[in-house]
Amino acid sequence: MPALDDAQLQQLRSQLERRRLELVEEVEAVDAQLNGAPSKQPHNQVEDFGEQGEQRIREAVVAAEQERDVDELRQIAAAQERLARGEYGQCVDCGVDIPYERLRAQPAAARCVPCQEQYEKSHDNVVRIPPMA
Repeated sequence: MPALDDAQLQQLRSQLERRRLELVEEVEAVDAQLNGAPSKQPHNQVEDFGEQGEQRIREAVVAAEQERDVDELRQIAAAQERLARGEYGQCVDCGVDIPYERLRAQPAAARCVPCQEQYEKSHDNVVRIPPMA
């Protein structure tokens, strides 16, 4: 376990859980919307080809956002598992302690900054996170 004290670990654990609950709520809302639940949108009828195109774009954006949320939920679950095993805050690639400041900004972080940068270079589909100052 890295040099995190009990208060820091509790704060990070709470942060992870709050974000997990937010994401679950968002994903469930999108699922309900995509599965035919009444929309809160005032204009639900598609009138012409232009509106049909806009509707498809909106649906694609919603699907992409949901995919991003589900991926973040997976990252949070992995972080919570590392917490339970006593491995939270250690880089999964090199084993060094991840700085508390990085964990506060990105509590699900699994890698130190150098390893994350290397991972992103070798995985083209990874969303780039700017390095912390």
